[in-house]
Amino acid sequence: MYSLILHGRKLVELHKWRHLRVSVQKAYPLSSYFSSAADVSLRDGLKGNNFTVSYLFDSLGLPRKLAESISRKVSFEDKANPESVLNLLRSHGFTDSQISNIVTDYPQLLIADAEKSLGPKLQFLLSRGASSSELTLIVVEMGFDPTTTKFVKALNVVQGLSHKTIEEKVNICKRLGFFDVWTMFKKHPSFLYFSEKKIFNSVETFLGLGFSRDEFTKIVKKQPICLSYSAESVKKKTEFLVKKMNWPLKAVVLNPSILGYSLEKRIVPRCNIIKTLMSKGLLEDRGGQLPPMRPVLMSTDQDFLNLYVRKHVDNELVAELMYIFTGDHAS
Repeated sequence: MYSLILHGRKLVELHKWRHLRVSVQKAYPLSSYFSSAADVSLRDGLKGNNFTVSYLFDSLGLPRKLAESISRKVSFEDKANPESVLNLLRSHGFTDSQISNIVTDYPQLLIADAEKSLGPKLQFLLSRGASSSELTLIVVEMGFDPTTTKFVKALNVVQGLSHKTIEEKVNICKRLGFFDVWTMFKKHPSFLYFSEKKIFNSVETFLGLGFSRDEFTKIVKKQPICLSYSAESVKKKTEFLVKKMNWPLKAVVLNPSILGYSLEKRIVPRCNIIKTLMSKGLLEDRGGQLPPMRPVLMSTDQDFLNLYVRKHVDNELVAELMYIFTGDHAS
């Protein structure tokens, strides 16, 4: 049932693990007190790491080198918490080999609260009719972190679709150039619910706005949820960004998550601030040119205000810009 979704996912991904680069900096003691404190901290850190390595080696049979790598990401000094996590997973049908794969990808799982974080999600899915084999499939073979809500969403999607339906939707995606269906599913599990009509309507909408088919494919691969946006929403946002702000279509292709932002509450106010600054010649650091789309629209509110509003010494200007930012008078 799941072979088409899993197609193309390399086996090595199930066993991947990353080496963290550890920079060792020489510490010069400022006083005997700080030197002593640093030594204690170092000993405590080494103690935790050594215990973690031994635990992973003894309990899961992980290679020592892999266990050492994981211990740099997460460490603990007693086995109570990780043991409760392992016991919970084992009670739901996960083998030690499968648990090893999960821990390799998600080391933080070992310090998760088995009773409050992981347990309730597994129990909820079992109460909805999920089998142990389905749980292990989603977590191990598809690589979902079992403590996240995406794990629940993914299993609900897989359970709710027949093999025939999944096959049809995968074939539609492939015909449109989305060959890595796995990646799209992992980013946005619900995308498999999109009907053929919905997908083709999205194609027509984006192509009608001037995007090439290749650009549309790139947008959906990065942000599968774009398929769920209404034609009216996509059109309004794209036309504003391209026609009124003069950003190129390529900027939207590179930052497709922007299409999910509110036009009235985020895009227009921020862009009006940029237009105001440009009209006053206050973007001299860019030669008066339009800034890139990413820092203008994707930065947090605080970062945006620090970058384009609060840095000005003219209090009247700052007040004017803040009014644009918070006011409800989009144009």
